[in-house]
Order: sequence, then structure tokens, then C-alpha cells
Amino acid sequence: MVLAALFAAAPVHAQVKDPQVAPPESRKSIPEPPAKLPKVGADKTRGLDFLFGALKAAPDDDSAKHVEARIWALWSQTTSDTTALLMTRAKTALDAKQVDVALKLLTAVVKLRPDYIEGWNRRATLYYLQNDYTRSLEDIEQVLVREPRHFGALAGLGMIMQELGDDKRALDAFRKALAVNPHLEKLPEMVKTLTEKVEGRDI
Repeated sequence: MVLAALFAAAPVHAQVKDPQVAPPESRKSIPEPPAKLPKVGADKTRGLDFLFGALKAAPDDDSAKHVEARIWALWSQTTSDTTALLMTRAKTALDAKQVDVALKLLTAVVKLRPDYIEGWNRRATLYYLQNDYTRSLEDIEQVLVREPRHFGALAGLGMIMQELGDDKRALDAFRKALAVNPHLEKLPEMVKTLTEKVEGRDI
């Protein structure tokens, strides 16, 4: 699998960073669901396919944000009351800066419902914010195996690769994220900068 090779290519000693030495917060801003998600119907697969088409065709950023929120809502949807409760408690713990508690709750989610991608994605984000890139990459792979169009996970993958100094793989991940969601903030500028760095300027 391409992802597995990609993760293996990054040296393990470089992936685990001192959590005390955090990069600037601006580098840590990856796509996340809005605070309030809209209500969505139950037909998940058909709904997502339609919404991803609408996202690409969105005429402006405001329209795209509405579609994006509906995609996040479908990703966050679960038929398990236990999973929903654990996710809510994990968010509450994170808001209270109880990171260890949030991690335990999200680990319970992925064990209980391994096919629920937002459990993996939220835990990947938390590991990323702790600079634990090895575990974050492992969880990102779980997300992308289940939903290759997950632009949040793709953007997160790009951020990690960039911080590990692998600009080529960072550029590839950012391009994939933008191919799915052309309205992601900051990524077009990052792609432009990395393209010049990796592929050189046009003569």
C-alpha cells in the first residue's frame, strides 16, 4: 500500500518529537469540523458522494463551507449511543485540557467501533497536537483506508510530512486534499510554496 510505504519512509526517530517543543500554532491549524454540525439524513454513502461533487462545484467559499459542514456531519454521525457519548466526553475533556482523558476516551471509541472514521481522525489530531507523529500517522492511515477523500486527514498528513522535512510527500498530500476540497484555507499558498521548493520555479 502506498500509504504504508510513505509512513515507513519517514525515519521513526524523527517522528517522535519532544512534546514540550511545539511548533507555532499557525502550523497546527488543520481542517476540523465546525462547532455546530447541521442535521443530515441517514443515507451516508449516497449523501457523501453527492456532497463531494457539490464541494468541488461550489461557486464560492461560503457555499463550500455549508457543504463542508454537511460532510463533517455525515462523518461524525454514528448509530451507537455509546460512541456518541464517548465522543462528546472526549471533546469536553479536550476543551478542559485533559488530554490524557480525551485520549483514553478516543481509544475506547476506536476499539468499540473501528469502522467509525471520526474516532481515528480525532485521535490522530490529538496525537499530532502532541507532536506524536508516529501514532498520528498510524491513525491517519486508518482514516484514509476507510475514507480516501478525508481532506482533514490528508491535510494533517501533509502537515506532518512537512514538519518531518519531507516536502515532496507533504506536497503530494496537500494536492490530494485540495483535489477533494479546493476551498481549504491556507493550503493553496502552501502548495505554491512547496511546488517552487520541490519542483523549481517555471522559467
